[in-house]
Amino acid sequence: MKKICVVGLGYIGLPTAAMFAKSGYEVVGVDINEKAVNLLNQGQIHIEEIGLGELVKTVVDAGRLKGSVTPEYSDIFIISVPTPNYPDHTANLEYVKSATESILPYLKEGNLVIVESTIPPRTIDDFVAPIIQASGWRVGEEIYLAHCPERVLPGRILIELVENIRIIGGINKVSAIKAAEVYGSFVTGDIITTSTLTAEMSKLMENTFRDVNIALANELTKISDKLGINALEVIELANKHPRVNLHQPGPGVGGHCLAVDPYFIIEKAPEESPLINYGRKINNSMPKFVVEHVEKIVEKNGKVAVFGLTYKGNIDDVRESPSLEIISLLKEKEYKVSLYDPHVKQEQVNFQLSSFDDAIFQADCILILTDHIEFKGLDEVKIHLKMRNPIVFDTKNCVKINSESIKYYNYGNLFKMSSKTADLVKK
Repeated sequence: MKKICVVGLGYIGLPTAAMFAKSGYEVVGVDINEKAVNLLNQGQIHIEEIGLGELVKTVVDAGRLKGSVTPEYSDIFIISVPTPNYPDHTANLEYVKSATESILPYLKEGNLVIVESTIPPRTIDDFVAPIIQASGWRVGEEIYLAHCPERVLPGRILIELVENIRIIGGINKVSAIKAAEVYGSFVTGDIITTSTLTAEMSKLMENTFRDVNIALANELTKISDKLGINALEVIELANKHPRVNLHQPGPGVGGHCLAVDPYFIIEKAPEESPLINYGRKINNSMPKFVVEHVEKIVEKNGKVAVFGLTYKGNIDDVRESPSLEIISLLKEKEYKVSLYDPHVKQEQVNFQLSSFDDAIFQADCILILTDHIEFKGLDEVKIHLKMRNPIVFDTKNCVKINSESIKYYNYGNLFKMSSKTADLVKK
């Protein structure tokens, strides 16, 4: 039985480790987070993902997966650590470099090293390969090296790890082939081999495509607000064209991928990427746009009940979430802010979380920032009984309100918040 060492037990590393264990490998998952390691060794998980808890318990109980704070001698090493941005939006590769250096004492001839972390173009060639070479190995001959970027959707990770097409970029052809054989142990989707540089860029463009298209929808929302147009209806009708697929607008873009990856391209080719750069600016402007509209419906010093801290629905991931910036902006505007998110634990955030009842008590507005399933059917009786002003501002366009006495705003009727615009529309 071959052994795999997965460095990084986050939202991608842990599911990947569990999936390889399920497919028959002996797997050790490595992380500096001792809590995550200890939980893993108890057959438990520290993140939220559908089906992952059950899978981890099964493979841990079977003795095929364990956690450790240090790497171990293995046949295959998979690096799956974060690649955040510095404040100037350039890539912070320290985690990738550190993870690569951590496995050096455990390498032996014939090992395969795979980087799953999303990285800027040329990271494998300019950073990872030289680190391994500096320790005395001939990369591509004695140690094989590949980049296999993850391309899964939170909430569907265990499904998409298996079914999605996988892109394998090798430092040379033999490295790509060896990596493809490894993923072929459980991937049912096509496995396509290419160069490391092409694999790096293809992953970045997948997320950049979505970011730019969300920016287009967000810009449409701003235009529609100014002109008194229902942006959501425009999107619905435009998408009836067979070659149009406008994305949905929202309060901003979050998560480790869409809010981060486009900057990796901008960093490497700033003059050649004005569209990507401007898309980032549009999406980054949305938290301020949301707060400006809250100001139209809630008096200063009023109470805003913020529903949803994660960057997308039905997960517990708050990384780069626009909700966090919106909360800070609301507090700067001297609003009283209460927070409710049934998927987030208190230790994940610096803000105090509330229950549904406490969050809406004497509130002047419920501000929906995440499309959790729990928010799609709000308790309208409690809204009437507990809120000072029964208003819902739904930036995710996901709530169904039946009562006509509850004022409901989404991105289809923002212009109704402003009496000046509403009067213009009537004329």
